[in-house]
Amino acid sequence: MDAPKAGYAFEYLIETLNDSSHKKFFDVSKLGTKYDVLPYSIRVLLEAAVRNCDGFLMKKEDVMNILDWKTKQSNVEVPFFPARVLLQDFTPETVLKNQEVEFGRNRERLQFFKWSSRVFKNVAVIPPGTGMAHQINLEYLSRVVFEEKDLLFPDSVVGTDSHITMVNGLGILGWGVGGIETEAVMLGLPVSLTLPEVVGCELTGSSNPFVTSIDVVLGITKHLRQVGVAGKFVEFFGSGVSQLSIVDRTTIANMCPEYGAILSFFPVDNVTLKHLEHTGFSKAKLESMETYLKAVKLFRNDQNSSGEPEYSQVIQINLNSIVPSVSGPKRPQDRVAVTDMKSDFQACLNEKVGFKGFQIAAEKQKDIVSIHYEGSEYKLSHGSVVIAAVISCTNNCNPSVMLAAGLLAKKAVEAGLRVKPYIRTSLSPGSGMVTHYLSSSGVLPYLSKLGFEIVGYGCSICVGNTAPLSDAVLNAVKQGDLVTCGILSGNKNFEGRLCDCVRANYLASPPLVVAYAIAGTVNIDFQTEPLGTDPTGKNIYLHDIWPSREEVHRVEEEHVILSMFKALKDKIEMGNKRWNSLEAPDSVLFPWDLKSTYIRCPSFFDKLTKEPIALQAIENAHVLLYLGDSVTTDHISPAGSIARNSAAAKYLTNRGLTPREFNSYGARRGNDAVMTRGTFANIKLFNKFIGKPAPKTIHFPSGQTLDVFEAAELYQKEGIPLIILAGKKYGSGNSRDWAAKGPYLLGVKAVLAESYEKIHKDHLIGIGIAPLQFLPGENADSLGLSGRETFSLTFPEELSPGITLNIQTSTGKVFSVIASFEDDVEITLYKHGGLLNFVARKFS
Repeated sequence: MDAPKAGYAFEYLIETLNDSSHKKFFDVSKLGTKYDVLPYSIRVLLEAAVRNCDGFLMKKEDVMNILDWKTKQSNVEVPFFPARVLLQDFTPETVLKNQEVEFGRNRERLQFFKWSSRVFKNVAVIPPGTGMAHQINLEYLSRVVFEEKDLLFPDSVVGTDSHITMVNGLGILGWGVGGIETEAVMLGLPVSLTLPEVVGCELTGSSNPFVTSIDVVLGITKHLRQVGVAGKFVEFFGSGVSQLSIVDRTTIANMCPEYGAILSFFPVDNVTLKHLEHTGFSKAKLESMETYLKAVKLFRNDQNSSGEPEYSQVIQINLNSIVPSVSGPKRPQDRVAVTDMKSDFQACLNEKVGFKGFQIAAEKQKDIVSIHYEGSEYKLSHGSVVIAAVISCTNNCNPSVMLAAGLLAKKAVEAGLRVKPYIRTSLSPGSGMVTHYLSSSGVLPYLSKLGFEIVGYGCSICVGNTAPLSDAVLNAVKQGDLVTCGILSGNKNFEGRLCDCVRANYLASPPLVVAYAIAGTVNIDFQTEPLGTDPTGKNIYLHDIWPSREEVHRVEEEHVILSMFKALKDKIEMGNKRWNSLEAPDSVLFPWDLKSTYIRCPSFFDKLTKEPIALQAIENAHVLLYLGDSVTTDHISPAGSIARNSAAAKYLTNRGLTPREFNSYGARRGNDAVMTRGTFANIKLFNKFIGKPAPKTIHFPSGQTLDVFEAAELYQKEGIPLIILAGKKYGSGNSRDWAAKGPYLLGVKAVLAESYEKIHKDHLIGIGIAPLQFLPGENADSLGLSGRETFSLTFPEELSPGITLNIQTSTGKVFSVIASFEDDVEITLYKHGGLLNFVARKFS
């Protein structure tokens, strides 16, 4: 009997978009008043559940649980079918290294990628050398609303890149997951998540005119970190949201790891639509998108007549409370509001020498030293700026603030202001994209007129890579024992870092760097004191030349975004010379090269039967590893470079490779023979059988101490199944698919732990390893297990979630464990021997 089609239970919700359209959609807003108070992000989950409800992978009960989110949050697990999947390949570092070398080292893998894009439907490969995965996802792949066979539905995405969360700034639900989860979605299965709490973050008020995008982003990030939103969705609402540009929103969404949220969601609004217009969306596409989103109540506006959603918790952030700040004069953590800069610097002169103090005698604090430089006379004093560097670095990587610096420079030049020539000025954009912002907006010449010439793209001033100060300045500083200043938009400002003669160093946003450079001193109150005078002698204040956030956003959208997206689109669609000339097989089946050490036909499907066989007992299994608490996926999974004395190195050496050709596990993850040998090969692995950190274990039948792979290989030749004993939080850390695939290929049939990281436990089930759990309060020690026994376990014909099973050891001990399956889908996958087998049978 064929499975029912997705959405069958809710066909009555299907509507036509409008009278003149053939486009249809599931009108989930008809599900009743509960829908009207759901957070927008939960509405997206609900629509996906309704559309994909097939009675098995997505049950009607799941749909009702999501609809009843208010009472079910944090208590039930629901499936989610995202609209698309993003897989990153991080090893061809074609921008950072020589492209010829990278294409040579990774040719076989790249050929496999190119072949797959030809033979599989709905698979697109972005050529290497195009850009970072999360930027491509945001700038090229995002649809906001999908249209498939005339059916409209919200865009959503999961992927293996941690920066997936950026797209939530465009109203696209998305987050990063592990490899097995993404494989599952690609093959038609959902990802699973506990129905999350949703924290509503209301933005009110208007930001200070001198506040930059980075000030806003860091201010909101700090607030969310203090409130505590770990493991939750965050959703923004309120009148202040409309003041945030798409760049602001995506940057805030990208900062999720900083405050621990799963994602930070900004529903689609008029700002989103305006941005999409500039990125090349057609007028017809935008009109149907807006009509659809409003029909299903997924469109946000500040005058929401139906009221705001109900959230698990509401926090308020008044944008007025975010003030422009700098950090210094010696440490990045010492924040100073710009309005307090003059008084704070004065206090630093008075204080004893320390983190903030310079201990300058009161009678010397107003000392002035004259210098002659390039035919003119200037005066230096305490607080004089002698180094000013605009750097697109770390927390200032948002290109908007670099554009703001350029616009401020333009207004300053037009007002007749200049930077004194003895100040060592420089501009380091950080990336080609930032340079594109500055050049396409026409501000580079004005930065240049103020002395901010491009000096390079790597680390520069903040690691001491600055041209020497002039002798005139150096002599004046020494003569007057002056506390002069460096001001930069970097992330390090420890004393003496820029230059041993510059004692005070401040971190500031790029436009403030330009402003302090024009003023020539940090000993200034921008609110009451002018930066300088125009040719007529009129005082020019900072507020006269400071670009408003609205102006920055307008220039960004109208002049920068459009050209940048067009350039990216051309780059992706045209490819590059190396990618275009790369030969790839035309065959339907991939012709595996038996000599390849990079790409190998995986052994996951060896001995696969058409129908799943009955669950096999685990009989007389030896313990491969006896591990403690908090064993991470980094301890389990192959990662990093391949050590010369490792099992993987021996394998590659036997195939004629030299150590220089070993490359990394990441590059060779298409070869299971390499990856299996790298499993549990971490030098920090602490196996209780060995008693010290080492990637070793004991092969008990012979008593030999061997590499983990070598011991597992011997066990497999002897037909002996394996288990792993572990403590609490087994598999914590980053989600890594090879942390499950590797043990499976080593012959591990079960893991017995006190508790699991949920994602890793899901991966174990997904590959066909039984996740067994000690009863509460019990562990290997309390049960008197040495790990040297053999273990036997029989499964009942009918498994059920959380069933208790008995294990018998070779010493005669019998104890109970919990089979940690949470639902029927997990049990089905395990009975099939894992996700891959399940899908293979489904499509056979």
